[in-house]
Amino acid sequence: MSNQVWLSQLQQHRAIAVIRAPKIELARQMALAVASGGMQLIEITWNSDRAGQLISQLRTELPNCMIGTGTLFNAQQLQEAIATGAQFLFTPHVDLAMIQAAVEKNVPIIPGGLSPTEIVTAWSHGASCVKVFPVEAMGGANYIKSLQGPLGQIPLIPTGGVNLDNAKEFLQAGAIAVGLSSQLFPKHLVIEGNWHAITKQTKKLIQQLE
Repeated sequence: MSNQVWLSQLQQHRAIAVIRAPKIELARQMALAVASGGMQLIEITWNSDRAGQLISQLRTELPNCMIGTGTLFNAQQLQEAIATGAQFLFTPHVDLAMIQAAVEKNVPIIPGGLSPTEIVTAWSHGASCVKVFPVEAMGGANYIKSLQGPLGQIPLIPTGGVNLDNAKEFLQAGAIAVGLSSQLFPKHLVIEGNWHAITKQTKKLIQQLE
């Protein structure tokens, strides 16, 4: 998939559900719950239980969604993720060899960067966008806003501090999309298996971002 297609998906949907779970069936239920609420960009972190297997499964089960992965630390994990059908790749850091490997396979890669130097380095080496993480530690939406002057041409996806109440602020500050994890999946709802409540919450978020 080309970067253009990926960027247009981000502009259209504006939010990515980030799922990390110790059991494959739990992660699957979490994915189905947010997909039912209209979430179309779903990231299964590579350190979840049998992440590769679940990505393949969800590609079949949720044909209208884009299923990617994240928390990739090295080139071997990246190649394995691409082989399982991951449609986009997030890393917590900037690794030029990983960026190059993803570009060669034509799979969008979104490295994690925090400083302007990291963000520009990732972008100039072929990253499709840059994940700004943990954005809360740098001042939240105000940090995204302050990056717009010099780095306005680089698509940014803030994570780590984005919640249902402030997600829209990040988009108004200039982010192309936001990533949400624990905020979409409150622990008590996951433990109870209250998928209906998670679906409802997802619908509300998507309406707010329209």
